[in-house]
Amino acid sequence: MKDRLLSFVDGLREAGLGITVAEALDAMHVVGVTGVELEAFREGLAAALVKDEADRPAFDAVFERFFAAPGRGRGRGERPRLSDEGQGRGSRRAQSAPAFSEQRRHKEEPTPPRPAQFGTERRKREHGEERGRKLARVRALLNLPFEQMSPPDVEACEALMAELAQRFRAHLSRRRCASRRGTVDIRRTLRRSISTGGVPIDPAFRHRRPGQPDLVAFCDLSHSVATASKFLLALLTPASAYFRRVRLFGYVDRAVEVSVEAGMVVPHDQLDLYARSDFGKVLVGFCQVFGPLLTRNTLVLILGDARNNRRPPRADLLGRIRGAVRQVIWLNPESAVRWNTGDSAMAVYQRHCDAVLAASNVRELYAALQRVFRAAVR
Repeated sequence: MKDRLLSFVDGLREAGLGITVAEALDAMHVVGVTGVELEAFREGLAAALVKDEADRPAFDAVFERFFAAPGRGRGRGERPRLSDEGQGRGSRRAQSAPAFSEQRRHKEEPTPPRPAQFGTERRKREHGEERGRKLARVRALLNLPFEQMSPPDVEACEALMAELAQRFRAHLSRRRCASRRGTVDIRRTLRRSISTGGVPIDPAFRHRRPGQPDLVAFCDLSHSVATASKFLLALLTPASAYFRRVRLFGYVDRAVEVSVEAGMVVPHDQLDLYARSDFGKVLVGFCQVFGPLLTRNTLVLILGDARNNRRPPRADLLGRIRGAVRQVIWLNPESAVRWNTGDSAMAVYQRHCDAVLAASNVRELYAALQRVFRAAVR
């Protein structure tokens, strides 16, 4: 089993997962806890080796290749039955010797494959090749920049986003369950362990911060980044249950509330998708109409390329928003090398953000959301 697990870890590394030596050792310990019952074994290894939910399809494919339950074999040959012919013990002994020698000869000689086995092996090989092609296609879609996606790529990503949204919701659910009692208080735990000889059998926990945060999200719906905004909204919609209140806004040159219905982004008011982008004007209108939404418990999430067509950026209004809320996080769907080039005002807005994260493809977008909500959702 040890050799098999090491080969499995090498297979994961070849599939693109970054597995450290410490994580491989954790996987060894997991086997001792879960045993070899297939589902418990699979989930235990996934907990030890999968750091990014986007890598779970690759993990599952490699797991199936290494640990899929084989079909029932023909079984071991039974001990040959001695012939009843002949009289007395001597005749039976004389008959048993050639029987055993015949059995040994059959064991040493390789059994030629039956015709049916060729078809089974071919189907298994074709199935493995098909899974490999699908896995390669998924990996390519995860790393394909939004600005290079063709309509067929976008359509293929929509099915992928449905799975990622489910995984993202499960990720938030696990974080809430894990933090139900709060985080471990190391200092108090060590003090308690003095009475038990230094063994921390009674851990102490810090109390959770009360209340769920509010989420206000701005998504640029202009043509250049509309695909990224669509995928962001697809991920945020299933996660709304983990916030006290969620308000989603789409913008080009003004902000309007939007919702996702049957996979489509639906504005609640008129929005000219062909207008020239102007986030400064968006901030002015939002502060006038929706300013009361912003509280000290609000997380503001902005997805946009910060290109204002050289119009006033009004970063002072973003600074005012930052002073009224818990955090402001900006996700930029452009490649980082293009930030602050041409009409990009990213540097001006960045001064008023707690973090600016790259989100130029599906993998970066998913990882950025996990980072944003790691501390927000408890």
